[in-house]
Amino acid sequence: MELTIDLARELELAEAGTAVRCVESAKSEGSGDGFAVERIADGFAVHCGPDSPVTQAVGLGLHGPVSDEEFDRLEAFYFSRREAVRVETCPIADATLMKHYNQRGYHVSEFSNVMVRSAGEDAKAELPPGMEIRVAANDQLDSWAETVSEGFGEGRPRSPEIVSIMRTFAQVPGTECCLASIDGRVVGGATLAVRGRIAGLFGASTLPEFRKRGVQTALLRWRLHRASELGCALAMSIALPGSISQRNMSRVGFQTLYTRVKFERPHQPQEN
Repeated sequence: MELTIDLARELELAEAGTAVRCVESAKSEGSGDGFAVERIADGFAVHCGPDSPVTQAVGLGLHGPVSDEEFDRLEAFYFSRREAVRVETCPIADATLMKHYNQRGYHVSEFSNVMVRSAGEDAKAELPPGMEIRVAANDQLDSWAETVSEGFGEGRPRSPEIVSIMRTFAQVPGTECCLASIDGRVVGGATLAVRGRIAGLFGASTLPEFRKRGVQTALLRWRLHRASELGCALAMSIALPGSISQRNMSRVGFQTLYTRVKFERPHQPQEN
């Protein structure tokens, strides 16, 4: 698959759209106090609370130069909320974005691979013995949020903040939450976010004691098949370079289309 500016825009804005809807959903439920979204440089700056993985800017600089005024707005959006500025940056974003990072003292805090494949019928496969995957019903969303949060916690007690964030994700329109169980016990979960022809596969985790039993691969294949049923043409997901997640995705046909760089500048309180 060839990387083009049009495809990059589509992928980046599909991911940003999920974050934007997360904020909108939280606000409509009355749980999004302080959450905010602003359109900047043809991308989105999103604030979904402190320490949230959704609190970052995505899709900037993909439609042309980023002006000083736009970058000022970006920093004001986060600094006014006492938050660091974090910008997920596509490698084919306009070069003016790099100029701003350089001039204002940003540092690189993370790399992530944007992985893509077709959403096709070939993804369907037999589940391992005793395993079942299904869309979580409304009365199962709390269980889904707690399970996924515990899987992310790597054996540590689940954070109430992370559970709250996952519950918010579960309410986002266009998003399906799925639960994996083995012999009747819930062991993992994941999300499928549909944005036009793009299916985003995010938020997957497995309880530590059930790892190395094919849960992640099964969740990937199940969501790919589901995305095809929903009419999606492409599936995308994000993985840290060299991670187990990347390896699992590669096994089911995902390829790294490009590597994003997260640029960050800490909030610096002004002295009186």
